[in-house]
Amino acid sequence: MNIYIKDDEIATENIVPGKRVYGEQLFEKDNLEYRFWNPTRSKLAAAYLNGLENLNIDEQSEILYLGASTGTTVSHISDIAKDGFIYALEFSPVSMRKLVRLCEKRPNIAPILGDATKPKKYLNLVSKVDLVYCDVAQPNQTDAFIDNMNLFLKKDGFGIIMIKSRSIDVNQKPQKIFKQEEKKLKEKGFKIVEKVKLEPYEKDHICFLVKNIFRFYYFLKLFNILFIKSIILIKYYLLYF
Repeated sequence: MNIYIKDDEIATENIVPGKRVYGEQLFEKDNLEYRFWNPTRSKLAAAYLNGLENLNIDEQSEILYLGASTGTTVSHISDIAKDGFIYALEFSPVSMRKLVRLCEKRPNIAPILGDATKPKKYLNLVSKVDLVYCDVAQPNQTDAFIDNMNLFLKKDGFGIIMIKSRSIDVNQKPQKIFKQEEKKLKEKGFKIVEKVKLEPYEKDHICFLVKNIFRFYYFLKLFNILFIKSIILIKYYLLYF
Protein backbone atom coordinates (compact mmCIF):
# COMPACT_ATOMS: atom_id res chain seq x y z
CA MET A 1 0.00 0.00 0.00
CA ASN A 2 1.03 3.60 -0.58
CA ILE A 3 1.26 4.27 3.16
CA TYR A 4 4.20 5.54 5.17
CA ILE A 5 4.12 4.74 8.90
CA LYS A 6 6.81 5.68 11.40
CA ASP A 7 6.31 5.72 15.17
CA ASP A 8 3.05 7.64 15.76
CA GLU A 9 2.90 9.26 12.31
CA ILE A 10 1.20 8.06 9.16
CA ALA A 11 1.06 9.46 5.63
CA THR A 12 -0.10 8.54 2.14
CA GLU A 13 1.61 9.16 -1.19
CA ASN A 14 -0.05 12.21 -2.72
CA ILE A 15 -1.59 11.50 -6.14
CA VAL A 16 -2.18 15.24 -6.64
CA PRO A 17 1.28 16.67 -5.88
CA GLY A 18 1.35 20.08 -4.25
CA LYS A 19 -2.32 19.96 -3.26
CA ARG A 20 -3.62 19.71 0.31
CA VAL A 21 -7.15 18.63 1.22
CA TYR A 22 -7.65 19.77 4.83
CA GLY A 23 -4.53 21.75 5.64
CA GLU A 24 -2.32 18.72 6.21
CA GLN A 25 1.46 18.97 5.91
CA LEU A 26 3.28 17.69 2.85
CA PHE A 27 6.75 16.16 2.80
CA GLU A 28 9.05 14.33 0.40
CA LYS A 29 10.68 10.94 0.81
CA ASP A 30 12.59 9.04 -1.91
CA ASN A 31 11.48 11.62 -4.51
CA LEU A 32 7.80 11.04 -3.69
CA GLU A 33 5.43 13.52 -2.08
CA TYR A 34 3.41 12.38 0.94
CA ARG A 35 0.51 13.88 2.88
CA PHE A 36 0.44 13.52 6.66
CA TRP A 37 -2.69 11.62 7.70
CA ASN A 38 -4.15 13.12 10.87
CA PRO A 39 -5.47 10.34 13.19
CA THR A 40 -7.59 12.81 15.15
CA ARG A 41 -9.48 13.62 11.95
CA SER A 42 -9.54 10.16 10.37
CA LYS A 43 -10.63 7.01 12.18
CA LEU A 44 -8.91 4.82 9.61
CA ALA A 45 -5.58 6.51 10.32
CA ALA A 46 -6.23 5.99 14.05
CA ALA A 47 -6.96 2.30 13.44
CA TYR A 48 -3.75 1.80 11.45
CA LEU A 49 -1.68 3.52 14.15
CA ASN A 50 -3.37 1.37 16.81
CA GLY A 51 -2.36 -1.83 15.05
CA LEU A 52 -4.86 -2.63 12.27
CA GLU A 53 -3.01 -5.27 10.24
CA ASN A 54 -5.38 -7.15 7.95
CA LEU A 55 -6.87 -4.39 5.81
CA ASN A 56 -4.82 -4.27 2.63
CA ILE A 57 -6.20 -1.74 0.16
CA ASP A 58 -4.40 -2.24 -3.13
CA GLU A 59 -3.99 0.25 -5.98
CA GLN A 60 -6.89 -1.21 -7.99
CA SER A 61 -9.37 -1.58 -5.13
CA GLU A 62 -12.98 -0.52 -5.60
CA ILE A 63 -14.55 0.87 -2.43
CA LEU A 64 -17.98 1.98 -1.24
CA TYR A 65 -17.52 4.61 1.47
CA LEU A 66 -20.60 5.29 3.63
CA GLY A 67 -20.49 8.61 5.47
CA ALA A 68 -17.86 10.35 3.36
CA SER A 69 -18.45 13.79 4.93
CA THR A 70 -16.17 16.40 3.32
CA GLY A 71 -13.67 13.77 2.18
CA THR A 72 -10.79 13.77 4.68
CA THR A 73 -10.42 9.97 4.93
CA VAL A 74 -11.75 9.47 1.40
CA SER A 75 -8.88 11.55 0.03
CA HIS A 76 -6.29 9.33 1.72
CA ILE A 77 -7.99 6.17 0.45
CA SER A 78 -7.91 7.86 -2.96
CA ASP A 79 -4.11 8.09 -2.60
CA ILE A 80 -3.87 4.40 -1.69
CA ALA A 81 -6.27 3.06 -4.35
CA LYS A 82 -4.89 5.39 -7.00
CA ASP A 83 -5.89 3.15 -9.91
CA GLY A 84 -9.11 2.00 -8.26
CA PHE A 85 -12.41 3.74 -7.62
CA ILE A 86 -14.30 5.07 -4.61
CA TYR A 87 -18.06 5.56 -4.39
CA ALA A 88 -18.32 8.27 -1.72
CA LEU A 89 -21.80 8.40 -0.21
CA GLU A 90 -22.82 11.38 1.92
CA PHE A 91 -26.22 12.39 3.32
CA SER A 92 -25.56 16.08 4.05
CA PRO A 93 -25.87 18.51 1.11
CA VAL A 94 -23.52 20.93 2.93
CA SER A 95 -20.74 18.33 3.21
CA MET A 96 -21.49 17.18 -0.33
CA ARG A 97 -20.56 20.56 -1.79
CA LYS A 98 -17.03 20.27 -0.37
CA LEU A 99 -16.84 16.62 -1.40
CA VAL A 100 -17.72 17.50 -4.99
CA ARG A 101 -14.88 20.02 -5.11
CA LEU A 102 -12.51 17.31 -3.88
CA CYS A 103 -13.72 14.92 -6.59
CA GLU A 104 -12.99 17.52 -9.28
CA LYS A 105 -9.29 17.16 -8.41
CA ARG A 106 -9.37 13.41 -7.79
CA PRO A 107 -11.01 11.50 -10.67
CA ASN A 108 -11.02 8.17 -8.80
CA ILE A 109 -13.79 9.40 -6.45
CA ALA A 110 -17.48 9.64 -7.37
CA PRO A 111 -19.69 11.63 -4.97
CA ILE A 112 -23.18 10.26 -4.26
CA LEU A 113 -25.77 12.20 -2.29
CA GLY A 114 -27.78 9.55 -0.49
CA ASP A 115 -28.89 7.78 2.66
CA ALA A 116 -26.81 4.76 3.72
CA THR A 117 -29.92 3.17 5.29
CA LYS A 118 -31.58 3.03 1.84
CA PRO A 119 -29.01 1.34 -0.40
CA LYS A 120 -31.51 0.25 -3.05
CA LYS A 121 -31.92 3.91 -4.01
CA TYR A 122 -28.34 4.03 -5.31
CA LEU A 123 -28.21 0.43 -6.52
CA ASN A 124 -27.89 1.57 -10.14
CA LEU A 125 -24.93 3.84 -9.29
CA VAL A 126 -22.62 1.42 -7.47
CA SER A 127 -21.01 -1.77 -8.79
CA LYS A 128 -19.67 -4.67 -6.72
CA VAL A 129 -16.78 -3.54 -4.52
CA ASP A 130 -13.77 -5.00 -2.73
CA LEU A 131 -14.42 -3.01 0.44
CA VAL A 132 -17.42 -1.45 2.15
CA TYR A 133 -16.30 1.25 4.59
CA CYS A 134 -18.87 2.59 7.07
CA ASP A 135 -18.51 5.67 9.27
CA VAL A 136 -22.15 6.62 9.82
CA ALA A 137 -22.72 7.83 13.38
CA GLN A 138 -26.32 6.83 13.99
CA PRO A 139 -28.16 4.19 16.07
CA ASN A 140 -28.75 1.79 13.16
CA GLN A 141 -25.27 2.09 11.65
CA THR A 142 -24.54 -1.65 11.87
CA ASP A 143 -27.82 -2.52 10.13
CA ALA A 144 -27.01 -0.06 7.33
CA PHE A 145 -23.51 -1.54 7.05
CA ILE A 146 -24.90 -5.08 6.76
CA ASP A 147 -27.48 -4.09 4.13
CA ASN A 148 -24.83 -2.40 1.98
CA MET A 149 -22.42 -5.33 2.27
CA ASN A 150 -25.15 -7.78 1.25
CA LEU A 151 -25.88 -5.69 -1.85
CA PHE A 152 -22.46 -4.48 -2.97
CA LEU A 153 -19.64 -6.58 -1.48
CA LYS A 154 -17.77 -9.02 -3.69
CA LYS A 155 -17.63 -12.65 -2.58
CA ASP A 156 -14.07 -12.32 -1.27
CA GLY A 157 -14.42 -8.71 -0.11
CA PHE A 158 -14.05 -7.08 3.30
CA GLY A 159 -16.06 -4.59 5.30
CA ILE A 160 -14.87 -2.11 7.90
CA ILE A 161 -17.10 -0.21 10.31
CA MET A 162 -16.22 2.51 12.79
CA ILE A 163 -18.64 2.19 15.69
CA LYS A 164 -19.27 5.15 17.97
CA SER A 165 -20.99 3.74 21.06
CA ARG A 166 -22.59 7.04 22.08
CA SER A 167 -24.34 7.31 18.72
CA ILE A 168 -26.09 4.03 19.48
CA ASP A 169 -26.96 4.49 23.17
CA VAL A 170 -25.47 7.15 25.45
CA ASN A 171 -26.82 5.37 28.54
CA GLN A 172 -25.01 2.07 27.98
CA LYS A 173 -21.35 1.34 28.64
CA PRO A 174 -19.28 1.37 25.42
CA GLN A 175 -18.05 -2.20 25.95
CA LYS A 176 -21.62 -3.47 26.13
CA ILE A 177 -22.49 -1.65 22.89
CA PHE A 178 -19.41 -3.07 21.15
CA LYS A 179 -20.34 -6.64 22.15
CA GLN A 180 -23.93 -6.07 21.04
CA GLU A 181 -22.89 -4.85 17.58
CA GLU A 182 -20.30 -7.62 17.21
CA LYS A 183 -22.98 -10.20 17.99
CA LYS A 184 -25.27 -8.62 15.41
CA LEU A 185 -22.60 -8.94 12.71
CA LYS A 186 -21.89 -12.56 13.58
CA GLU A 187 -25.57 -13.48 13.57
CA LYS A 188 -25.84 -12.11 10.02
CA GLY A 189 -23.03 -14.35 8.78
CA PHE A 190 -19.99 -12.10 9.06
CA LYS A 191 -16.67 -13.08 10.59
CA ILE A 192 -14.82 -10.55 12.75
CA VAL A 193 -11.32 -10.57 11.25
CA GLU A 194 -9.94 -7.86 13.51
CA LYS A 195 -11.13 -5.33 16.10
CA VAL A 196 -9.21 -2.24 17.13
CA LYS A 197 -10.13 0.41 19.68
CA LEU A 198 -9.40 3.97 18.59
CA GLU A 199 -8.29 5.62 21.85
CA PRO A 200 -6.55 8.02 22.40
CA TYR A 201 -7.55 9.51 19.03
CA GLU A 202 -11.29 8.84 19.33
CA LYS A 203 -13.12 8.19 22.61
CA ASP A 204 -15.60 5.29 22.88
CA HIS A 205 -14.96 4.07 19.33
CA ILE A 206 -14.05 0.67 17.94
CA CYS A 207 -13.15 -0.52 14.46
CA PHE A 208 -14.43 -3.90 13.21
CA LEU A 209 -12.87 -5.45 10.11
CA VAL A 210 -15.20 -8.18 8.84
CA LYS A 211 -15.39 -10.76 6.09
CA ASN A 212 -18.51 -12.24 4.56
CA ILE A 213 -18.90 -15.95 5.40
CA PHE A 214 -22.59 -15.86 4.48
CA ARG A 215 -22.56 -18.92 2.23
CA PHE A 216 -20.62 -21.13 4.64
CA TYR A 217 -22.70 -19.90 7.58
CA TYR A 218 -26.02 -20.80 5.98
CA PHE A 219 -24.73 -24.05 4.50
CA LEU A 220 -23.67 -25.07 8.01
CA LYS A 221 -27.05 -23.97 9.41
CA LEU A 222 -28.88 -25.97 6.72
CA PHE A 223 -26.66 -29.00 7.38
CA ASN A 224 -27.46 -28.84 11.11
CA ILE A 225 -31.20 -28.66 10.40
CA LEU A 226 -31.07 -31.64 8.04
CA PHE A 227 -28.92 -33.58 10.48
CA ILE A 228 -31.37 -33.00 13.34
CA LYS A 229 -34.31 -33.97 11.12
CA SER A 230 -32.56 -37.18 10.08
CA ILE A 231 -31.91 -38.10 13.73
CA ILE A 232 -35.60 -37.53 14.53
CA LEU A 233 -36.67 -39.70 11.59
CA ILE A 234 -34.28 -42.50 12.62
CA LYS A 235 -35.59 -42.41 16.20
CA TYR A 236 -39.19 -42.45 14.90
CA TYR A 237 -38.40 -45.41 12.62
CA LEU A 238 -36.73 -47.39 15.42
CA LEU A 239 -39.59 -46.68 17.79
CA TYR A 240 -42.48 -47.71 15.54
CA PHE A 241 -40.98 -50.31 13.16
